[in-house]
Amino acid sequence: MLNALEIARLHDNATVRWHHESSAPVQPSFNPPDTRPTAPNPPSASLLDLALAHHRANFDLWHEEDKAREPGASDARIAAVKRAIDALNQTRNDLVEAMDRALLAAAGTQDPDAPLHSESPGLILDRLSILALKLYHTAEEAHRASASDAHRERNLARLDLLREQRSDLAECLDQLWCQTLAGKRRFKLYRQLKMYNDPDLNPAIYTHKSNP
Repeated sequence: MLNALEIARLHDNATVRWHHESSAPVQPSFNPPDTRPTAPNPPSASLLDLALAHHRANFDLWHEEDKAREPGASDARIAAVKRAIDALNQTRNDLVEAMDRALLAAAGTQDPDAPLHSESPGLILDRLSILALKLYHTAEEAHRASASDAHRERNLARLDLLREQRSDLAECLDQLWCQTLAGKRRFKLYRQLKMYNDPDLNPAIYTHKSNP
């Protein structure tokens, strides 16, 4: 079910395609499942569907964060971008948990005596998604005609490092999955429990509501 190389290719192909399409954020083709402990079982979605929707959230996050760094951006512009970033981060984290739920279901009963891995596969997939974006944008800088030779050479070197990091991380993910299926290692769903978007947990929201 889990093939890190296949997902890395999915990330790369989607990154290129989305950069050639409209720059407007695109919502996932399905609503991210409710990951609260009391929520019903999430709707069925393949791991690749979840990985693609998750990568889109990271893609949109990358470009929203760039907007906040634009020189001369107004306070209103930055505030709007910040709200968009918060919403996208929530989607990103919900989808990381959804990927882990799908993988836990696929793995079946794990050996409780197997060593526990500190990082879940979903969190590793999140890192692979970000590396795909770094690779794309670093390659842009390495071949930017308006840049100096020194700038291009520096980014070519960075590109080699990023490729090595992604290769290592993908191999680690595949090993974790194989070891889990063999009963030699186990992983858990680590819920992110984000507070900033919850009106009952963020004092900046509930204090404002009680004191209009």
